[in-house]
Amino acid sequence: MKALRFGVATVLLAALAIYPVRAANIVIKLGTIVPDGSVWAKSVRQLGDTWRKSTDGRVALQVYAGGTQGSESAMIKRLNFGQLQAASFTAIGLAEIDDAFNVFAIPMFYENYDEMQYVLGQLTPALDARLEARKFKRLNWGLGGWVQVFSTEPVKTVEDAKRLKIFTSAGDDRQVEWYKENGFKPVPLAVSDMMTSLQTGMIQALPVTPLSALAFQWYQQTPYMLDLGLAPLVGANVMSLQAWNRIAPADQTIMLESATRAERQLNADVPKQDADALAEMEKRGLKVTHADDAEWRQAAVAFGQSMRGNMVPADIYDMALQARDAYRKSHGGQP
Repeated sequence: MKALRFGVATVLLAALAIYPVRAANIVIKLGTIVPDGSVWAKSVRQLGDTWRKSTDGRVALQVYAGGTQGSESAMIKRLNFGQLQAASFTAIGLAEIDDAFNVFAIPMFYENYDEMQYVLGQLTPALDARLEARKFKRLNWGLGGWVQVFSTEPVKTVEDAKRLKIFTSAGDDRQVEWYKENGFKPVPLAVSDMMTSLQTGMIQALPVTPLSALAFQWYQQTPYMLDLGLAPLVGANVMSLQAWNRIAPADQTIMLESATRAERQLNADVPKQDADALAEMEKRGLKVTHADDAEWRQAAVAFGQSMRGNMVPADIYDMALQARDAYRKSHGGQP
C-alpha cells in the first residue's frame, strides 16, 4: 500500500508539473500597424474580450495598435523571438512570411467580394499549410476593403500612373523589380513611413483602400483617387505556433470559433465602411477620376501573368485562377 501511495503521489506530482502551463492565465501580446480606434483594431480588441470571458480568464489579449511594435517586417521578427505572440497582418506582411499571399495583389484579378471569398475558401488549406510550415497559425482572415489608386495629381491612364513615384512595400526586391520591368517607378517603404514620404514628395501615388486612406489620413496628401478597383485587401490574425501550442485544446477551439465570428462580422461591416469612407473623403475634397476600363484590364492581365512563378508561386496562382474561373462559370460570367 505504501508503494502504491508513493506511485499515485508521483503521478500526481508529474501531472501538476505538466498542466499548470496550460491552466494558468496566458497573455497573448498582439501587434498591428492599424490605428487604434479603427474598425480592425476594434475587432481585435473585441475578440480579446471574448477570449477572456469565454475561457474564464485563461487566455487574455494585449493589443499594441498603431505600429507601436514597428513595421510588419519588425513584427515578424518579434514573433520569431517570442517578443510578440500574435499579429494582425495585411497581405503585405503575410507575403513577407510566404510569397503565396501575393495572390491577393494580382491587379484586377477579382471582380467582387463574393468571387474573392470563393477563391479564398479554395486556397485556405494550402495557405494555412504554408504558414504552419513557417511556424505560424492563422486564426482568422480579415478584410480591409478594395484597393484604389490615390495620387497627388489626377491619374486616368496607365501612362499617367507610370509617371508617378508609387509606393510599394519594403523588403520585397522582386516586387520592386516587377514594377520597374513594367515601366513603373516604385519606391519601397514601410507603411509607417507613408505619411512622411507623401509630405516630402518621396512618393506621389499609393494603392490603398478608401478605409485605410481615411483611417491613416493619407488622403490629405493625395487629393485624387482613380476609381478602378485593383484588388481586395486581405489580411489575417496570426499566432506563432510556439505560443499557440501552449494553449489547452479546449481553449484553442473557443478561440478559433470566436475568431471565425469576428471574420464574418468584418466581412459584413468593411465593404459598407469602405464606401462610407469614400463618401466622407469626397465631402472633404477628394476628387474621384475614372479610367478606360479596357486599357487597365489589358495591362492588368499582362501584369498578373508576369507574377506567376515570380511573385506568386505557380501552383498557388493556378489554383486561384482555376477557382476564379469555376466561380465565374457557375455564375454565368466569362473567365
